[in-house]
Order: sequence, then C-alpha cells, then structure tokens
Amino acid sequence: MGRFLPLLFLLMPVLFGGSPLLGSIQDPGGLPPDLDAGTPPATGLNILWLSVEDMSPWIGPYGDRTVPTPHLDALAAQSIRYDNAFADSPVCAPARTALITGMYPTRIGAMHMRTRSQSKSAAPGSYGDLPLYEAVPPPFVRCFPEHLRSQAGYRTTNRSKTDYQFKAPLGVWDDSSRRADYRVHADGQPFFGVINHGGTHESQAFPESKRRDKAVSPDEVPIPPIYPDTPAVRDAMARTYNNIAAMDRWVGERLRELEESGEAERTVVFFFSDHGVGLPRGKRSVYGTGTRIPLLIRLPPGHSPDGLPPGSSTDRIVSFIDFGPTVLSLAGVEPDDRLDGRAFLGPFAGAPRQFAFFHADRFDSAKDRTRAATDGRRLVVRNFLPEVPHLIANGYRERIPMTADLYALRDGGSRAHLRTPAQWQTGSTRRPTVEWYDNSDDPWEVQNLASARLEPLETDKFQELERELDQWMQATGDLGLIAPEVDMVHQRLWGGDSQPSTQPPTLQVETEGSVLLRSQTRGATFSYRWTKDGPWLSAPRGRIQPSEQAQQVFVVAHRLGYKPSTPTELKLR
Repeated sequence: MGRFLPLLFLLMPVLFGGSPLLGSIQDPGGLPPDLDAGTPPATGLNILWLSVEDMSPWIGPYGDRTVPTPHLDALAAQSIRYDNAFADSPVCAPARTALITGMYPTRIGAMHMRTRSQSKSAAPGSYGDLPLYEAVPPPFVRCFPEHLRSQAGYRTTNRSKTDYQFKAPLGVWDDSSRRADYRVHADGQPFFGVINHGGTHESQAFPESKRRDKAVSPDEVPIPPIYPDTPAVRDAMARTYNNIAAMDRWVGERLRELEESGEAERTVVFFFSDHGVGLPRGKRSVYGTGTRIPLLIRLPPGHSPDGLPPGSSTDRIVSFIDFGPTVLSLAGVEPDDRLDGRAFLGPFAGAPRQFAFFHADRFDSAKDRTRAATDGRRLVVRNFLPEVPHLIANGYRERIPMTADLYALRDGGSRAHLRTPAQWQTGSTRRPTVEWYDNSDDPWEVQNLASARLEPLETDKFQELERELDQWMQATGDLGLIAPEVDMVHQRLWGGDSQPSTQPPTLQVETEGSVLLRSQTRGATFSYRWTKDGPWLSAPRGRIQPSEQAQQVFVVAHRLGYKPSTPTELKLR
C-alpha cells in the first residue's frame, strides 16, 4: 500500500470530485490559430489508411510464418516497419477516438467501451442509471480530416467505420459510407482515404461466423503459453490465422486498386490494426497482446525519413494519438501543439516518444480500471480494481467457445489442475496491485517481476516507469478514475443533468465578401452547404467565401461532445 500513497494524494481531486486537474477538458488556451492566415502549402501527397480490426502483429513481416502473407511481405519490403506501435486502448471505440482527435481517451471522457450505446450481450439492468453520453474534448480539438479539407484542399473519404465516442461533425468527411471511394476526386486534388477491413474482428471467431479458406489447420497452429491446449483453443487460433490469410488477400486487392488508379507514386500507405488480437487476454487487456499493433508505412520515393530506407524497421515508440498529427504533417499542415499526439513523419515531426500509456476501463457493462505504461521493452501495470479477475467477464467475448476453457482454469473446473504457470493471469480470481514485465525475455508478459529481486538498475527503470505513469494520469486529469461513472458524466462532461447543446450559428458578412460564422458555444465547428441537398463542407475557423450568386447558406454548428445545432438557413443578401 505504501507505494500508492503518493499516487492517492496526487489523484484525490479526481477520485473524490474536487476541482479539475491540469489537462482536463477545461480549455487550455482558446481556439486554434487562424486557419486562413499563414498556412503552409499542401505537399500534394495522398494518404491511404488500410485499417484492419482486432489483430496483433501475427504476420510475416513481424516474423510469424504460420500462414502466408505475401502481400504484406511485399508491402513491408517497400515500407518502414514500426516495432513499437501501440493503440492507446485495447478496444475499438476508445482507440478510434484517439486516432481521430489526437487526444488521450482518459483526458476527454472516451475511455469506457462504449458511451453512445449499450451492449445487447450485457445482462438487463447491468448499466444501472448510466446515461448514454459523448466524450467532450477541449474546445480547440477537431477531427483531423477537417483540417485536411479546410487547410490543404484534401478530399477525405472513409469506408466506413467511425465508432468514435462522439457524433462526428458533418464536415469531417466528403464521404463516409460503405461505398466511399478515394479514387473519386478532382484532377490534382490530394486525398486522404480510410478503408477498414472487419474480417479479422473478434466476432469472426464466433461459431456462426463465416469460415475463411483454410490456410492452416487446428492441429498445426502454435498455441501461446497463456492458453491451454484444447480443441476449442486450437479452433479459435486456426480461425484467427485463416482470417489473417484472407485479410492479406484483401490488402493485395487494395494495393492493386491504388496502382491502377495511377496515384501510387505520390501516396503514403499506412497499414495497421485498431488494437491487439480479438481473443481473450488480447482485446480488452493492456498487455502487449491487446495494445501492440502492426504498423507498416510506405512512403513515396524521396520522402523516407533519415536513416530509414524502404524495408527497414524502427523501434521508435508511436501511439494512436500520434497518427492524426502525422497525417497533417505529411500533408504540410502544422498540427496544433496542444494535442496529446505528436507527428513522427513529415516536416513537423518531433522528437521520439520515450513512453506509451494505456488504459482499460468499463467494457460494455463489466467494470475495469487499469493503467499501464511501456518504454517499448518494460511494461508497468497498475490495477485499481484488484478484486476483478484478469479475464474480466464479458458476454460478447463469451460467444467465442474457447472462453469456457479459460473459465475452467479459473473457477476450479475440470481443467483447473492443468493450469501452467504461464496461465496464471487467465486463471486468476484477483489481480496484484502492480505488475512489472520485461518482454525482452518474456514476450508473453507472464513473469511478474514486481516482487522479484532485480539488479538495482533494472529496479530503477521500473520505478521510473511507474513515476511516468503517475505523472501521465495527473497531467491528463484521468477521468476514468472518477467513480461512479455517472458522476463523471454529469459533473465533468455535461456540467449538469443533460448533454449540452451547441448554440445555433450566426453570420457576419465582411467587407471583402467573405462570411464569418459564429456560435456562442466556445469551440464550435461549422459545417455548411450552399443548397439543401448539396455536400457538407467544413469551416473549422468559421470563415467561408460565397460566390457572387449565392443567396443563402445552410449551416450546422457543432462542438464535439455537444448536441449539434439544427441546420440553419442564413441569408447572405
């Protein structure tokens, strides 16, 4: 308990409802710089994200040859491979919120899975009086594709998953749908496109899900030491790898489309997953199996960073909060330095990170409260609910048959006597308050060194990592430490009993003919269109330039996390 006393004093304002800590959702400095003055020219680079779901780096480029991945192998030969790339959260909605905002989910109230809906797999009444709600970033935060559209003239498309912990403004995407196509753009116009693949998702290990072509059989798959060797585990592992082989073919198809479009030579390609593997002790876990992701980035000729030619790898730590700023940097747009994320490529790339931080909170209706930090090699885990088993109950995950075998290890079932030392986490009924791991000789992170006798230098490294974790929680005003969650919603996100609304827009016609949009809600972003059925455009700073013929404009004001205003017709003449 002694090692926690400084932390408890540090976090008392959060835990017991006092004043907000530094770095909470309070505005640290107003609106972004004027987007119409002094913006750098666009680089002209296209950026394409190939995003897959629920997948650890169990692929050829990372040394796993269980199934062939020829298309990823070819991509890796032309790319930089990131060996320390991490999702901030081991579950999708918080992770995707970090991607789109560049902010830690714990800072903005996005850490619980989910906030805008309730799981049908949860027991009736298990959510109590918790309302549906949205995360509320600081007023300066925008979904980064808005900046690409307004500052650099990009066409932005998303096919098609969003799953953010707030409703995205209308002007974020030119097209966000199952038919969105980055190839539909004006000649010479750069694009930012996202294409998401769900074939590796956790649900694809459910018995009723489609089985992909067999690339490996259950009796051939490797069994991680964290799992018992049972038929159900082998089947789940085989399905996981067969889904990876099918995903590799999908990657090949997408890369062929890019080549055929004639845009490949000026397109930056990202390949990554939204968090770790969808099997138990992967997804929803802050260990590397839940947070470490594959990341391959192929840059056009002449754009490789110093010392990193195509086909090379780097141990630089990068996190999801860094992806948005990096895309902006590659596009020639300077990211706001108040974001948590920092660019790691492009003209505005910053110094490498020393640490990555993770959180695990409510998953559907099941409560968790875990924080972790890594320096790429060492991992420190802080369990705030030690009474909760490592394998936290979750009705959705229990649809994977192997979950029952893991419960049998834990609950004294027929397989409990077969539990090995490496399976102590999946078989635990409670957790240590602190866990230390060194993945250099413990890649599955099962040897807890927190009570071990280590060399003084190693002890110092872990203790430094603990201090960094404490400081991160303080600096971000970790909203996940406020319990009950409903108090966090009412007191820190809403400031009352209901979700605040964005005040409607007004306009001011300026002397040079431009129009300035305004709202009394600080931090509102503006989406507009010239006709009732025209495409929505983005004006994050609020300045638009109508044609001489335009008589009116239709505008929605929307601060992230607030209810948007209703579309308002504003007269220009």
